[in-house]
Amino acid sequence: MRKRIYEIVEHADQGDRLSHAYDIFITVVALISIVPLLFKGTNPFLDRIDLVTVYILFADYIFRWVTHDFRRGKASPWSFVLYPVTPLAIIELAAILPSLAVLGPQFRILRMLRLYRALQYSKNFIYIANVFKREKKTLGSVLIIALAYIFISALAMFCYEPDTFENFFHALYWATTALTTVGYGDIYPVTHVGQLISMISSLFGVAIIALPAGVVTAGFMSQLESENKQREAKQDDEVE
Repeated sequence: MRKRIYEIVEHADQGDRLSHAYDIFITVVALISIVPLLFKGTNPFLDRIDLVTVYILFADYIFRWVTHDFRRGKASPWSFVLYPVTPLAIIELAAILPSLAVLGPQFRILRMLRLYRALQYSKNFIYIANVFKREKKTLGSVLIIALAYIFISALAMFCYEPDTFENFFHALYWATTALTTVGYGDIYPVTHVGQLISMISSLFGVAIIALPAGVVTAGFMSQLESENKQREAKQDDEVE
């Protein structure tokens, strides 16, 4: 019984109509559960939507918990102990707790995490997640470079224009918007030295932002190529 539940709640295998229907059902429920966040106020209808969807998602959480040993491939009681601290379980629990009144209204934004439940059934999202997993060291290095550059730019600007920025956090805010080439215009340098730093920061920002984009794109194309080769190999085996 538990094994069949595991097969249903996990990604559907080819030909498993019930599991495929469940995937669609949970995706729709996760999307509907976000609807109350689109409104400032609340009403009985929105409350009912929130109540029904959160209990469905909570039941899905329980199903995955009691079948986690099949997911790990190890028939051990530790599987049930470890599941609540797995990344996916933490995301799921954080997404449903605000609607269960365990967390206060100020945490209602966490309900947006339910979108992950809808996204995880998307093949494109799975491809991108695999790319991030495979290239995590490279992307981590790029992130460190970006953070270091933001800090250096903010420090340089704060030293040369202390009157423009009230505190160092404002300088970090400016450096982040400059690095991403967004530039809201609410804070900007007024001295020639500060403007020079801003130009250099923007130029280097384009290069730094382009690095992870290239890594992800190359990894995504590699993932698609690998998927196509596996599909063609499978078709050849079926023909034979």
